[in-house]
Amino acid sequence: MLQISGQWRPATIIEHSAATAAARKIRLIFVDDDDDFREAAAGELEDLGFTVTSFASGSALLAAIEHGGDEIAADVIVLDWNMPDMTGIELVPRLRRQGIRLPIVFLTGRSTPNLESAALDKGALDFVDKARGMPILAKRVRLIVESSKRPPELAADETLEFGQLELRPRVSRAFWNGTDVNLTLTEFNVVQLLVSSAGKHASYRAVYDCMHHVGFVAGSGEHGYRTNVRSTIKRIRNKFRAIDPGFDEIENYPSFGYRWGNASKANEPT
Repeated sequence: MLQISGQWRPATIIEHSAATAAARKIRLIFVDDDDDFREAAAGELEDLGFTVTSFASGSALLAAIEHGGDEIAADVIVLDWNMPDMTGIELVPRLRRQGIRLPIVFLTGRSTPNLESAALDKGALDFVDKARGMPILAKRVRLIVESSKRPPELAADETLEFGQLELRPRVSRAFWNGTDVNLTLTEFNVVQLLVSSAGKHASYRAVYDCMHHVGFVAGSGEHGYRTNVRSTIKRIRNKFRAIDPGFDEIENYPSFGYRWGNASKANEPT
């Protein structure tokens, strides 16, 4: 018997810490009603280093949880959006009521801002278009596992306010003047890193580690990763400026990194 959320039940999903997952293959539950796609995707994810347990429907997953059987050790659940018996968005609250608190990622062929917003509002941590392929999904899932590196004091709070910025770490959402900025999980983690630095600059390397994982290398040349960091910061700024054209809270320290909060503005006479 497995204890989930304080209740004994014959459920078979075991939740693991990210630290434990880092020492072995990440274990992923994959739910999709398309038999051919599910088989192909599971095979590719296994080739990418994951252990995959597949289900053809939300009902099949719920039945496995309810009735027991072989143990399913999992770190994350990947759900298709469109399934005939129960959509992915309908399955999420059912899983939560069963006491399953695993991170959830949606994988869909219908990628629109409205659907993405609905998924994130339900508590999903990411929303990936099927057209982007399994390697992108794999990177997103690894980022979620790595998100345990988030400062504990931020992860524990439901809502955090920093002037006009509101962060909701539990669902990885950021709001500016009450409007959802629609940041991706990676972009949210970068903003949270900058805010948590309490006015100090975060180095290019620190931002890049937040985007991927410590020691990850990409880009050409010794400091090629800085181009990727600049592109990410540009996208983040543009999303804030779409809401507030005067947004200037992300300050660059050339050749070093970025900080949250405009120092020169803070020193202006009032």
